[in-house]
Amino acid sequence: MSVQLVLASRNTHKIVEMRRILTELGLDIELVGTNEFPDLPDVDETGSSFAANALLKAREVCAYTGLPAIGDDSGLSVDALNGMPGIYSARWAGTHGKDEENLKLLIAQLDHVPAHRRGAAFHCAVAVVTPEGDERIVEGIVEGSLIATPRGSNGFGYDPIFVPSGYDITTAEMSDEAKDAISHRGRALRAIAPVLLELLPTAGRA
Repeated sequence: MSVQLVLASRNTHKIVEMRRILTELGLDIELVGTNEFPDLPDVDETGSSFAANALLKAREVCAYTGLPAIGDDSGLSVDALNGMPGIYSARWAGTHGKDEENLKLLIAQLDHVPAHRRGAAFHCAVAVVTPEGDERIVEGIVEGSLIATPRGSNGFGYDPIFVPSGYDITTAEMSDEAKDAISHRGRALRAIAPVLLELLPTAGRA
C-alpha cells in the first residue's frame, strides 16, 4: 500500500511534475496537493531563502494534516538582476502564480541586456517533515542562460526562456523525460528519494 505524502502546493503543474518524477524514481508514494485539504490556510513564505520557505511550508502542512509533508520552493536567479527574482519568482509581477505576467515582466527587464550577460540558474529546495518530527532539506540547481523570445509550450513559469547549459533548446521545448533528467526539481527530488525511503520505509519500491 502506497504511503500518502502531502505536497505543500496547489500548483497543478508542480503536482503533476513531482508525481511524475517520484514515479520515475520507483517510489510507492501517493502524492496529493493541498487542494485536497480546502480548509488548509495558505502558508506565508516569510523565509529569506529557498530552503527556509520549503521547510516552512512542509512544517505547516504536516502540522495541519497530520501526514508526512513535502514542501518545495523554487525560482530563477538572474545574474544581470543580482540574483533576482529568486525567492520572489512566483510573484515577480506582483500576484502569486501569474506565470505569463511574471515572464513578460522579466523579458522586459532584460530587454537591453546582451546575450553574454544573460546567465541564470533555476534553484529548488525540497524539505520533508514527518509527524514524528523528522526534518530534512536538499537542494538542486541547473545553470543556463535566458533568451529574449519565448520558445516551447511544454513547461511553465520561466521555462520558455531558459536554455540549460550545454543545450540549444529551452526547457519548455524539452520532453518531460529530458527535462526531468536535468531540471532543478528533478535533481532535488532525486536527492530526497533516499531520504523518503529512510523516513517512510513502508513506501518501499513500486
